[in-house]
Amino acid sequence: GNFTVNNELDIESALAKFGDRKLMAEKFVNFTKELAVMVVRSVSGETATYPCVETIQKNHICHTVIAPAPVGESIADKARKLALECVKAIDGVGVFGVELFLDDDSTVLVNEIAPRPHNSGHYTIEACETSQYENCIRAILDLPIGATDMIKPVAVMVNLLGTRDGVGVPKDIVPFMKFNFAKLHLYNKKQCRPGRKMGHITALGDDMQETINYALQAAEAIVW
Repeated sequence: GNFTVNNELDIESALAKFGDRKLMAEKFVNFTKELAVMVVRSVSGETATYPCVETIQKNHICHTVIAPAPVGESIADKARKLALECVKAIDGVGVFGVELFLDDDSTVLVNEIAPRPHNSGHYTIEACETSQYENCIRAILDLPIGATDMIKPVAVMVNLLGTRDGVGVPKDIVPFMKFNFAKLHLYNKKQCRPGRKMGHITALGDDMQETINYALQAAEAIVW
């Protein structure tokens, strides 16, 4: 977890949240967007990248992923190249989620490398020719990497975040079933708690804002 410290008074709240654990303090980055790129690298060094996406957080937890990120092509290329160099630098094999910041002077900064199929790449299940999961298996078995192209212009993934303590099954998904062009994934977690990722939905479309609105409405239709 993390906690934004805006002033000295926030320090006590941060310490209370995390308890007796080792902590790391990082300088705050005045970013304009949070970006992510999924990178595939095989045993023999073949590489591929998925589109650069924008991730939108809710209470420090990823809530929405927009593919491709609504940034200029030069920024997207910079993010993909930087993410690929990160994975090459650690001699990584498999699939990696590289999280980045875009700051207010258009500089792209690396935030984190997740050495696994990643939440910011779940959209690839429906949206890309080859999902991050299939390409992870291809990479570690040194098979040819599958195409990472998107099959529609836009994809939006919305995480289903828990809103209560209790069983990990939604109370009602029937209202969601009216959204014929959204796909539901439930993670079958036994317990639900506020902020916990309980599943996600993905919608594909041609227009970015329309697809974002559709995906958010579909997610809100699931009753927890």
